[in-house]
Formats: sequence, structure tokens, C-alpha cells
Amino acid sequence: MPLDTALEDRLCSYVESHRNRLVEIIQDLVRTPSENMPPTGNEEACQQYVAEFLRPQGWEPAVYYLGDVRGLREHPLFWPGRDYSRRPNVGARKRGHGGGRSLVLSGHIDTVPRGSQPWTRDPFGGEVVGNRLYGRGSNDMKGGVGTNLFIVEALRELGLELRGDLVFETIVDEEFGGVNGTLAGRLQGFNAEAAVISEPSFLRICPAQRGGRTAHITLQASGGVLTEGKLPSGVVDQLRHFLIKVQDFAAQRRRKVRVHELYSHHTDPVPVSITKVFTSPWGTTEPITVPETCNIEMYWQMMPGEQQEEIEREFSEWLDDVTRSAPELFSIRPHVEFPLRWLPGSAISKSEPLVKELAGSASKVLGEEPAIVGIEGPCDMYVFHQAFGIPAVLWGARGGNTHAADEYLEIDSVVAATKALLVFVCRWCGVAD
Repeated sequence: MPLDTALEDRLCSYVESHRNRLVEIIQDLVRTPSENMPPTGNEEACQQYVAEFLRPQGWEPAVYYLGDVRGLREHPLFWPGRDYSRRPNVGARKRGHGGGRSLVLSGHIDTVPRGSQPWTRDPFGGEVVGNRLYGRGSNDMKGGVGTNLFIVEALRELGLELRGDLVFETIVDEEFGGVNGTLAGRLQGFNAEAAVISEPSFLRICPAQRGGRTAHITLQASGGVLTEGKLPSGVVDQLRHFLIKVQDFAAQRRRKVRVHELYSHHTDPVPVSITKVFTSPWGTTEPITVPETCNIEMYWQMMPGEQQEEIEREFSEWLDDVTRSAPELFSIRPHVEFPLRWLPGSAISKSEPLVKELAGSASKVLGEEPAIVGIEGPCDMYVFHQAFGIPAVLWGARGGNTHAADEYLEIDSVVAATKALLVFVCRWCGVAD
């Protein structure tokens, strides 16, 4: 619903004058590690910070554990094998005065692990250098969670009461295809007429996500070095043949797939990647030998509308062709496991009121229409769309080195994202007189 221009200007001015407070909140989150390391994770301390932040703002947060959520394990989307001890969700609802629309501000509190890559910044230091705030999760997605917490505080500081309900949540276990935390939030009742997930969308509105499938493939062969005849190649020739065939699989996907309109601008809307290759330990403490096994992680993405059955059939037929095309190399068929859940693509229409009205709020801040596109990977948004019929979009700031060493968030970008979201919250929910 429309807002007075003076109020919108006041909202933007508040964010600008309190940008240091926004940075401080994000730093607090980054400095409280919440790494997801399946099947476990250490999100609890960060979730306690979130709950303690909300209480002085007049909210009554529920800190609840996934094992206590009725119907979670029985739900068709539940993914087994994760340990949720000491890994709570946080959810809270601020009742509106009536006459407005309700909204969920959602974000995942977990991050990928620090990893073994060399960092030049403290991964949990929240260091600010110029326009960048460094740290694990700064971009994905503690910048977004910090934005949502800042908005809760801003509404109280500005003395604004909303007409519609505002729901805040931080969920656990989104990374590594978890999604059970997001599912639990819906089953626990923290729902509304629409949702904004504050992922780092690079100041684009993203009503769509690509799907994702991860396969672990093991090649096997005889190895060694000294033989009576030809030096064995182990799995090296298999690996060479396999990698060439991956290019064929990628080309086949590009030819066959119907590209969703929100991905029409992408040069490769359905990418296929090899994300890990491991043959044997490295270094002079290990013997020089031809590797007998090779573990390959293969990851590929798909369009909204593609179904799991057809994706897995396509992959299986391709892998059969790989082995049939070189039977002399593959005396043992490659072993395949799917270590993560199937993540489907999902999308809502660009004409949804949520999309159009958030675009209007972003235009107010950015001075131009934001791009409305699909995000470049999978996430938990499909749970809102497909399982609960809740229109949801991704909106957030810009950053870099996401999931890599020296991850960072661009401060000017998160300030702009926060201004736009604060204006949108007030427009969507309405401000009481």
C-alpha cells in the first residue's frame, strides 16, 4: 500500500545515518561462528544472539528444536541423516494492528565451514577494509540476516507500528542441501502471505531458483608401478575419458532443456560442473604409484519445472553411454552416490504483487528498476513456493568469494538493500496511524 513520500525519505535517512549500526550487527553475526558440517552443525550460539537481539525490540522469539516440530520427519520433503542436537530455529511474529498484509523475513543462520583454503583475513573477525566486510558467511547470508534484524530495530526506534503481521525467522541447515530448517519453520506456523529471503541477490529481485543435483562418482582400476609389461594407467585413462564425456553431457543439457524466461539472459542456463577430483594423498610422504581409484564430485543445475525422475534417468543413460563407449577402460562400472537431497528449480511469476511492489521499493532507493531474474543456484525458496504456496523472492546485497576464502560483503550494497527492504516492509504491511 502507498506510503507518504516524507515517510519513505525518513526511512532511507534512518538507514543511512545508522549504517554503522547495521555493520555492527553483521559483524556480531560473523564473529559468532555457525558452521554447518553435515550431519552436524554449530548454529546454537548464533541463534541465541538472534533471540536475545529480538527481545528488547518487543518481540517474543521462539527458540525451538527441529526434533520437537510435529510432522517434520513424516513430511515428504524431510531429508534424513542430519543431527539437530543443539541446532535450534528462531521464529517470531509481531502482530499487526489489522488491515495490512503479512510478510515473512527469512534467512538461514548456518554457513559453510571455514574450509582448508588459506585466508588472508580472520574468517570470524568481521574485519572492515574500505567498502568490504570480511568473514565466513558475511555475504551468504549474515549480511541478509543482519539486514532483517536491523529492520526490526529500526521499526521500534522510529516508533512505527505495522498493520499486517511481520514474521522474522532464522533457520538452521540450509547449506549442503539441508532445507529441513526451512521446512520446520513452515510446519511450526511462521508463515504469511508472502516472504522475502534475504540471500545475496546482488540487488536483483530473484523470484526463481535453479535446481541442483550432486553426484559422487568413484572410478576403479588396478594400479601400482612395476609390472611385467606396460605401465598401468590406473584410473587416469578412465578419468580423461570421463571428463571429455562430461562436456557432451553439458552440451546435451543445453540442447534439450526448455529455458525459463527468468534465465533467458544466461549464456549457460543449465551448467554442468566437476567440483572435486581426488585420486590419492599428495606429497613425498606418499609412495609414487598410479592411482587405483578416483572420486569425482559432479554438480549440475536445472530449470524450474524439470522433474527429479527425468533428471536422474538422463544422468543414468549418459553414464551408461560413457562406460559402453570404452569397455576396455571400464571393467568395473563407476559407483554413484547422491550425497545431498534433490533440489528442484522453482519460480513464481514476475507479475506477482510481491515482485512488482518490491521492484517499486527498490527503484525508490536505487534510482532505477532492479533486474528481475532467476538466482544462479539452488536454495530453500522452493519450500515456500511448492510445499506451502507462499510467494517468495530473494533480495539482498552484493559480495564476493562466497563459499571461498576471504568471503566479503559490500557495505554500500547492504545499506541500499536494507533501505529498499525497509521501505517495502512498510508498503506491504502498511503503517498504522
